[in-house]
Amino acid sequence: MSIPSQSFEQYTIAFYNVENLFDVINDPSIMDQEFTEFGRKQWTESRYQKKLVRISDAISRIGYEQTGKLPAIVGLAEVENKKVLNDLVSQPKLANHNYDYIHYNSPDERGIDVALLYDTTVFKPTHSEPVNIHLEDEQGVIDTTRDILYIEGVLAGTPVRIYVNHWPSRRDGAETTDHKRVEVAKQLMHHITTKDVESKRLKSDLKIEASHHVIIMGDFNDDPENNSIREGILPNGFDNVTAPLKKFHRGSLNHQFKWNLFDQIMVSDSLHNDVPDSLYFYKADIFDDIMLRQWKGKYRGQPARTFVGRNYKGGYSDHFPVFAIFRRN
Repeated sequence: MSIPSQSFEQYTIAFYNVENLFDVINDPSIMDQEFTEFGRKQWTESRYQKKLVRISDAISRIGYEQTGKLPAIVGLAEVENKKVLNDLVSQPKLANHNYDYIHYNSPDERGIDVALLYDTTVFKPTHSEPVNIHLEDEQGVIDTTRDILYIEGVLAGTPVRIYVNHWPSRRDGAETTDHKRVEVAKQLMHHITTKDVESKRLKSDLKIEASHHVIIMGDFNDDPENNSIREGILPNGFDNVTAPLKKFHRGSLNHQFKWNLFDQIMVSDSLHNDVPDSLYFYKADIFDDIMLRQWKGKYRGQPARTFVGRNYKGGYSDHFPVFAIFRRN
């Protein structure tokens, strides 16, 4: 594989839903019993170790063909705890690449959280916090869901603000649960505007130190054309750089032989700039390499999953990673 040469710096920012990265230890505070040796998924140490190898292998390849290096930042969904993150960054494919992580336990009943991996040599976090999402039904019953992870930091000399999301699922039906994701979008935008009261994210000509470069990434459980994204986020100064990647024959996950692009990256208008020495958005893609796909059978071409129902398949994840490349002149 040839490594591209260029007169500018390039950095990959990615998002990956890793499909239930659980350890094998039963945590009585969450509903993780099925991911134990004698649980429903028969989750053994050998299966866990294979999962770590697969996920670390995938991460090590995201954007490599375009930049010649591993991702600077990777947002993750469906990680159980700090142990699995420690085990992940200790894998041979990642261990020598200066990765650290940011993670907070969320109220999700299953114990699956979001997290951020980052290369400490190019990204310097200065602040992070979980953004709690408040959802309740008509009877006032609280519906627990994942927190949004908010991080401020400096990437290759450019201040950035990152939000890692995993929005409520469609398990009870897309239309039935649509209001939940619309509400999460409202709460996300409230946090963004609170941090950016002057709407600097809309301005592409500010000096580096004055800009508010915002990156929103995640598994939104909605497609780019759905209300939560199209009306809830994009009109507020954001460009969905992954939206053009959704095709009839392509997406980040496949449900009942239909492609969806639930995994997306959105950037503030300020990241479409020509400010000297500033990062700017260059291109986005789905990392759907053949190694992450089913090779044969009726699901050929779809993501090679770890589980299909109760059946262990030993694959990577039921989602493909998405990524964006940023350049600096």
